This record gives sequence, C-alpha cells and structure tokens, in this order.
Amino acid sequence: MEINIENVSMTYPDGKQALKSLSLNLRSPGMIGLLGPNGAGKSTLMKLLVAALLPTSGAIRVDGVPLEKAERELKAQLGYLPQDFGLFDELTVTEFLDYMAALKGLKNPKAHIWEIIRTVNLAEKAKAKIRTLSGGQRQRVGIAQALLGTPSLLIFDEPTVGLDPEERIHFRNLFSRAAQNSLVLLSTHIIEDVQSVCDHLVVIDGGAILFAGTPEQLIGIAAGHVGTFWEKEAAREQGLMITARINTGQGVRCRGVADRLPACVKPEEPTLEDAYLYLTSGEVTG
Repeated sequence: MEINIENVSMTYPDGKQALKSLSLNLRSPGMIGLLGPNGAGKSTLMKLLVAALLPTSGAIRVDGVPLEKAERELKAQLGYLPQDFGLFDELTVTEFLDYMAALKGLKNPKAHIWEIIRTVNLAEKAKAKIRTLSGGQRQRVGIAQALLGTPSLLIFDEPTVGLDPEERIHFRNLFSRAAQNSLVLLSTHIIEDVQSVCDHLVVIDGGAILFAGTPEQLIGIAAGHVGTFWEKEAAREQGLMITARINTGQGVRCRGVADRLPACVKPEEPTLEDAYLYLTSGEVTG
C-alpha cells in the first residue's frame, strides 16, 4: 500500500487551521511514528487518512486512486484506534469484538476473535462486561478491535495510554510484528514507544511537517546541540532550554538543548528525545 498526501490543508469551520500544505508519502510495509505536541495536527491528519474528514485543499491518494474513490476499499483493510474510541459498556469483551468483526464483514470470526483476545492478554476478561474493566484493559479492547481482520493499514492514536510499562513493551513489539506485512502509523507523545520500533518518524508542529526521516537522521540534527550543566551556572544564559533536572549532592544537574551551547555546558551525545525537543523548541536555526 502507498498513500500520497499532496499539499493537504485543513481548516475547521471555526477558522482554526489544523494542517498547512502538508505533503507526505507513506509506504508499506513499515512502522511510522507520528510525533508532535498537543494541537500539532496529528489527530486531524489521521482523521483525514481514514476519510472521517475531508481536506480543505489538496489531495490524498491510495495506490494512485483519490481517497474519495478508494474509501470503501481502504476501510475494508483498515484497523483504526482513535484517541476517543467508544466502547459499548453493557457488552462483554467477546460480544463487542464479535460486533466489530461483523461490521468489518469477517465471516466465521470466532477463532480469530479468540486469537486476538489472547494476543492482547484479555483471555481472563473475555466474558466480562466492558463497564467492569480498568482503563488499561479498555485500551486493550480498543487495540484488539483494530487488529481484527489482519488489516493492511493500522492507525493508532496514543494506543499505550493507561498501560503499565510491561504492557507497553508487549504492544510495541506487537505493532512491530504487524509492520512486517502492513503499514502501521503510530501517534504518541511517548518517545520511548517509537525509538525502538519505528523505522521512520514524522514530526508535526503547528500543522506543518518539521521532520520526516529515520530516527538516526533526527538524532543527527541535534548533534552538537545537547549538553549537561549545573543549573546555577546556566541561570542567566539565553536560548538554553532545560529538558531534564537531577538533584545531586553538589546541586541540580541539568540537561538541555540550544542552537549554540554556552561555555558552561558539557556537550553530550543526543538521544531521540533530545532531538525531538530540540526540533520542537524553536532553537533550530539552520
């Protein structure tokens, strides 16, 4: 599958412009991490990709066909977990997934549903009503419905919210396996969720793309712009963004990013989180 986004802009009826002349190519198989601060336009982009919204201008093509003409075919091979996904509280987990399988047109889905239930570690809750589930368990039901039918395109909006660290690792690995045969788009604020499994990253801020490439390329952008320093030494420095603080016996040791590192800062190798914060901090000048 190949999705081409060509100069897409999206302005809501209230006048808010969520996306600005955005162009992007997405190809399968692969796993793409979508990063950006709140209000960057990530959720709007995902809604456009599943035809829940129509762009104000520009075009989206799926395998060369305009999305409005390919919508039915796209949705037949789509697994989607929006951030505000709703569940039917009075249904059991199995009943809900059976209902979602019917909506997807899956025939004789019983064995497949049980396979998915085991995959998301909900076997013990298969007959429990959704209203009795914890927040993390409800999130796993949402992931399960997206996986039904082994879709060619999987789009997840903040899928690991509410999951404990062990569960997050499990689902990161699950998404990575799915990406071996499908196109997986993972939107998250959690850098750790993308750094080990995504082969490409897209960073959006203010409705525009700041970066599209590999994690290694993003880290390279921040080389020479990350360092550590004592908080008291850098208190008066301009253009130095503190990204982390650690209390020590000698005082507060900080980590930060800047376009030009002051003399008091010891340069360090950037992490992916450093690079993301440097890119979105407004410190990048060239």
